[in-house]
Amino acid sequence: MAETILELKNIVVRHGETIALRVPSLGVAQGEVLAVIGPNGAGKSTLLRVMGLLERPAEGEVYFRGRAVADADTLALRRRMASVFQEPLLLAATVYDNATLGLRLRGFDRRAIERRVAPWLERLGITHLVKRPARSLSGGEAQRTSLARALALDPELLLLDEPFSALDPPTRDGLILDLEKILRDTGITTVFVTHDRDEAGMLGERIAVLIGGGLLQVGAAAEVFAQPVDESVAGFVGVETRLPGVVESVGEGLAQIALDGRAIEVVGDFQIGERVIVCLRPEDVTLGSPHGDGVKSSARNRLAARVAKINPWGFHYRVALDCGGARLVALVTRPSFVDLGLREGEEVMASFKATAVHVIRRK
Repeated sequence: MAETILELKNIVVRHGETIALRVPSLGVAQGEVLAVIGPNGAGKSTLLRVMGLLERPAEGEVYFRGRAVADADTLALRRRMASVFQEPLLLAATVYDNATLGLRLRGFDRRAIERRVAPWLERLGITHLVKRPARSLSGGEAQRTSLARALALDPELLLLDEPFSALDPPTRDGLILDLEKILRDTGITTVFVTHDRDEAGMLGERIAVLIGGGLLQVGAAAEVFAQPVDESVAGFVGVETRLPGVVESVGEGLAQIALDGRAIEVVGDFQIGERVIVCLRPEDVTLGSPHGDGVKSSARNRLAARVAKINPWGFHYRVALDCGGARLVALVTRPSFVDLGLREGEEVMASFKATAVHVIRRK
């Protein structure tokens, strides 16, 4: 089992009378990439400052490699970490001077600096920029310089605070792919903060969801996105269909749930009469002919629906459906959209598997 590099226990941060952050327990294991996601104002940057020993919590303890961090330890421990922020924070100097700044501040000699920084300049694709003034760089080039400066320090813990949020989509996507490969190849322990769930899904092995200053769920990326613990988490991770229902019958590992005059089957162990929230990701809903002809499907749930609204959604179409009171959302690929000839107001058949449904028990 991997060693825990950093651990938070019973953390509370107050800003005046307001509790800005409450984290009962959160650990980061050696070599993992933990993505912390949440909306703006959720407390993500506060969490990263606590992890980086830049902010002392009002309550609780921070542990580094199993030892509680005392005030006298903070400076030495910060030197074992590196941070990259939304703004690259570059000096009015050359790219090389900025990339080597951390090493120079830590007293490395010229040869050691060159040996440590050169591979990162090359890997991040900015070797040809070393003599350029940092202030003349594009946003992506500046952030690559900031990453080179952090990685050259060979940190035990890398902290990334929304480093891609100011970049245009093509630049962001290219940098994320490069960083994902770097982290996979090097095994650098990383905490990555973002409000973008797609970024989190690309980089994070585990996901921590922070909403309203509270840590609501921590788990493997696939688990968090498919099995949110409550409605607020479900909404943030992209589960657009969330419908209240009541369990009508159970048997053989399946339950039938009534949804505003309709019934669907789900997998799970429930009690008759139990009140639940049915959650369904839009990519798990398949649309077809209202007459049921076409491609055969193993989906147990088939609901007649009317197309209420169509919106372009990147390389897909987001289709809102009215199923006679129950509202579903489907994500349809461009080829399927064309083949189906979807139009607002038309009738379709919406289908989804019993295993695709996630059920949250209502408190």
